[in-house]
Amino acid sequence: MTVDSCVRAEVTSETASDRGPPPGPGPAETGQRVRVLCALAFLCLVVGLLVPQRTLVLVLWSAAAALVGCAGLGLWQLWRGRDAGAALLRAQSDLIMRDPVPCFITAPDGALLASNRAAARRFDLTSGETLAALLRESFANPPALLFRLQSRANASGQAREDLVTRTGHQRLSVHLAGQGRYLWRLESLGDRGAAKGQVGHSLPMLMLGRSDAILSMNEAARQMIGARVKSLDRLFDRLPLPEAGLAEITTEAGPAQVLLLERPAGAGRRALYLLPPPAAALAGQGWQAFQELPVPLLKVAPDGQVQAFNRMAARLVGPGLKEAVHLGELMEGLGRAIGDWIGEALADRRVQKSEFLRLKRADREVFVQVVLNPVTEDGAAALIAVMHDATELKSLEAKFVQSQKMQAIGQLAGGVAHDFNNLLTAISGHCDLLLLRHDQGDPDYGDLMQINQNANRAASLVGQLLAFSRKQTLQPERLDMRDTLADLTHLLNRLVGEKITLTLSHDPVLKPIRADKRQLEQVLMNLVVNARDAMPEGGEIRIVTESCYLEAPLERDRATVPPGDYLTIRVSDEGGGIPPDRLEKIFEPFFTTKRAGDGTGLGLSTAYGIVKQTGGFIFVDSVVGAGTSFCLYFPTLADPAPAPKRAPPRLASGPAQAEDGVILLVEDEAPVRAFASRALRLRGFTVLEAESAEAALSILEDEALAIDAFVTDVVMPGMDGPSWVREALKERPGVRVVFVSGYAEDSFGEIQTRIPNSVFLPKPFSLTDLTETVQRQLHAPLQ
Repeated sequence: MTVDSCVRAEVTSETASDRGPPPGPGPAETGQRVRVLCALAFLCLVVGLLVPQRTLVLVLWSAAAALVGCAGLGLWQLWRGRDAGAALLRAQSDLIMRDPVPCFITAPDGALLASNRAAARRFDLTSGETLAALLRESFANPPALLFRLQSRANASGQAREDLVTRTGHQRLSVHLAGQGRYLWRLESLGDRGAAKGQVGHSLPMLMLGRSDAILSMNEAARQMIGARVKSLDRLFDRLPLPEAGLAEITTEAGPAQVLLLERPAGAGRRALYLLPPPAAALAGQGWQAFQELPVPLLKVAPDGQVQAFNRMAARLVGPGLKEAVHLGELMEGLGRAIGDWIGEALADRRVQKSEFLRLKRADREVFVQVVLNPVTEDGAAALIAVMHDATELKSLEAKFVQSQKMQAIGQLAGGVAHDFNNLLTAISGHCDLLLLRHDQGDPDYGDLMQINQNANRAASLVGQLLAFSRKQTLQPERLDMRDTLADLTHLLNRLVGEKITLTLSHDPVLKPIRADKRQLEQVLMNLVVNARDAMPEGGEIRIVTESCYLEAPLERDRATVPPGDYLTIRVSDEGGGIPPDRLEKIFEPFFTTKRAGDGTGLGLSTAYGIVKQTGGFIFVDSVVGAGTSFCLYFPTLADPAPAPKRAPPRLASGPAQAEDGVILLVEDEAPVRAFASRALRLRGFTVLEAESAEAALSILEDEALAIDAFVTDVVMPGMDGPSWVREALKERPGVRVVFVSGYAEDSFGEIQTRIPNSVFLPKPFSLTDLTETVQRQLHAPLQ
């Protein structure tokens, strides 16, 4: 018997239609009704004797006669029912009498009504009047077990459970037998397990509950311990127990060393095996004693050479496991030499009892948890390595670490982007000021344009960082993907070149989505460019849009897509595919498989951030040698198209016009403040500068000072931008506000909506962006 199948509980049920109509009232209920009718008849007779009116007396005596008749009918039904019940019980008893499995018929309270010959041979039927009393020697807690099964039978007609008992595997089943009776069958499964060559039932085993209570013990464990124990503290001096390793138990014969092995048994229970210690087993039957144990074991020499192993170890480690092979050739991951780890185990200087290692298997990735136990055989030291397959555990741990790493990188990217935006604002801004004094014929004009272009490239790179960290400023709108892809097709065809064919396919019925058109176009361009680079010899790139409805949540790649209507965009190529070990890293920033200089590694991470911030999902499927497919899910819009909004008035193009007005500029970064101040003054504004919110409020204390607009940074030391603006608007409610920030607008969007007459200008901004935004605010109507 394997460890994982030692404990199994199975409950089967049949539908209510298979059980027939519900039974009528039982004998007890019928007798109660007869007693009530008789009491009412007697009461009517007594009242009739006391009442003087003759008419009322006749009515009461008639009622008493009717009640007596009903009581008589009830008595007849009770007698007939008892006779029918006795006949049914005799028929059921005859039916189970020849069954080779012990069978019992009980009342709802567990009282024994009948049993068969197999039950009489196996149990002393005179030792108890209830089934729970008979099963006390076979099960740890019979009343709880019988109540659980009887409750399930009441609900579904039948129930059963398979359990490990002191006599081996037992199956206890119960069926409704009619008229408040239950038919129980106790079947032994020991022969079935032995026929399969399983030996798990012969190992000493304890069944533990959620609170570490000992629910049951098999016969081997009872013989080893010498008594029935119900709690671990009576068996072990040190708690909690390790999952594997040597431990000392207290038995009737005194302390004893055992090798612990714990396995899950379902329903919150755990099977704890008490195996013979390595030294005792080696001294007895030699290494052959470990061959049938349901746990992978290795015997390792002090120099790290494998001396012996059992079948479970060979199955776990793989074909590379052979005698005389060094342990370092089988596993890795300690971060130090295998010999040092073995030396610490031999000297009992281990910092931790177990180590998680990765097996060097070529077919699949397997992690094991290894515990080394020193033993002595014929005066020579050796180690017994107890292994446990920890692949699933390490996979979950790796996913959690990956999630934490991505979150940390996102926070770092957002912070770095904010600082870079301030620097780029100052660089590009002062470059714009210089370009105002140099025309195209100036020798310095080309150098200034190089500075300006590279500053814009750096700003684009910072934008990608913000996109990955999901902190970029979005401008969502209602989009029809057919129109969006039609506008983008010309550019995509130029990107893929002549060797590659770009094919578009649309679902006839596509619902609109809400997304930032510019950002969504960037996602599609990144995916198409990656598909192009995956096919240097040419091929076909397919973009397919479809409408789909998810009736149930879609769970994959650690994400759950809720049910609902979605628009899917699938971008597929015929390239070489992505290896499985790289597939989980492709959305990480700066991870790229291209040569140095061919990519920044931010394309897919940017696409991931944009899709997630839009409220969508992105998944990837890839087969090495067959190609890669990216699938995007976007929730669709069900509401009708809103009325088109009137676009804000734009300033006339051409030479900038001079303006008048007083601007209070609040910026803690001196280079940015210097550029913004000069840019606004060049447009004719009067600019008052403040390096902090507190300084700005100090300037506003002059009531004679008229301010037309506030231009303020959002994040500053001390009081932030929205806070001081709200304070200032209490005394100056009509002042327009322009917020600037290197962070996304979403970081304070809810606060901004509560501040009237305010707009947001993201950094880095150019001279023209700043002056046009301020001019537009001054000319906009008050809200």
